[in-house]
Amino acid sequence: MATRRRTSRDIRTANRYEVLRQIIAESPTSRQELAAATGLSLATVATLVGELLELRLITEVGFEDSTGGRPRGLVAVNASGGALIGVDLAETYVRVELFDLALNTVARADEDVPPGGSRPEQLVARVAAAVGAVTARAGVAGARVLGVGVSVPGQVDRDSGVSEYAPNWDWHDVPLLDLLAEHLAHPLYLDNPLRACAVAEQWFGAARGRGDAVVVNLGTGVGAGLVLGGGLHRGVSNSAGEWGHSTLVLDGRPCHCGDHGCVETYVGAPGIMHNLRELSPGSALLHPGDQTATVEALARGVAAGDPVAREAVRHTARYLGAAVAGLVNLLNPEVVVLSSWVAATLGEPLLHEVREAVARHTLRRPAAATEIVLSPIPTDPVCLGAATFALEGALSSSSSSSSSGRRSRTAASS
Repeated sequence: MATRRRTSRDIRTANRYEVLRQIIAESPTSRQELAAATGLSLATVATLVGELLELRLITEVGFEDSTGGRPRGLVAVNASGGALIGVDLAETYVRVELFDLALNTVARADEDVPPGGSRPEQLVARVAAAVGAVTARAGVAGARVLGVGVSVPGQVDRDSGVSEYAPNWDWHDVPLLDLLAEHLAHPLYLDNPLRACAVAEQWFGAARGRGDAVVVNLGTGVGAGLVLGGGLHRGVSNSAGEWGHSTLVLDGRPCHCGDHGCVETYVGAPGIMHNLRELSPGSALLHPGDQTATVEALARGVAAGDPVAREAVRHTARYLGAAVAGLVNLLNPEVVVLSSWVAATLGEPLLHEVREAVARHTLRRPAAATEIVLSPIPTDPVCLGAATFALEGALSSSSSSSSSGRRSRTAASS
């Protein structure tokens, strides 16, 4: 597959995006501070700030004194200038969050996905209903929604809006954005939760300011979002990070992908249930058919000192630590972030055991350079990351009058 060369418009859009990201992170800020933070010239920053002001994404907010010179004008994000929507379309739930332009959560809607409810038309209907619910709750007119970012598990073609392969649903080449466009009039942008979590951590979480980071997504499925050299690493076919389908145990448990012994089958939520069942088949902690209830019961059991719960988490962490150690040895990141709902639910006890397991399996030099932390993001990182894809898409679309806006490629910066 040939790699598309970046055009001057791509570079300009990426610079505009970086300036806006810095303004959101540091509002209020001056043009001089933006130039220092981004490495762009003051003249370039001034031009980009002017464009963002015209788009009403930022606003002038006064002046600050400058030692020995004229007062510096300050700019800040125009939080009320529009809205962004992030969709976390997961194996067991649909979550939709509406954000202002400062990426603060304004409204949220959640729906469970029942067994047998994962056909494309069923999930599309749930997403459309949830998007309608959050816009109504927030009192946001459709014209103010700059875009909807949609995260769907598995392999996606973000240019065509197609879910190419979602193994847990057995989806193949589902034209997801075309289906959603029949219900939603907003611009739509597609990617998967690995990239969404990585972007959220880059903007607001433990990967902020880090050049090299791995964001481990622990949910029903498992994967790793990669930040390398300061940018989101996608790979040549937008498939980087499918670490959950790396072989951990030769001839091990069967995986939905068709292989055996994948990382996901030992540390994803169904794998954790399997671990618990092997340790204690009749455990009251096990809720057959309910991943969320089982993981929550394990967390409560660990807190209460239940020996079965503790051993199940320790057993899971041994698998996870061995797999994470491979990432640390291979990529030598500054930080590994444990993210998504399983990591958030099991929390510090899981983190402690994973750190010990990683230490046993990594080389000393990369291990000494890598922090392993829980995600500090208080909201759903997938929704937050998906919303930033919509923001990026809006910036890209606004730089080209020929852009259709309905099914847009996100900018080259991520």
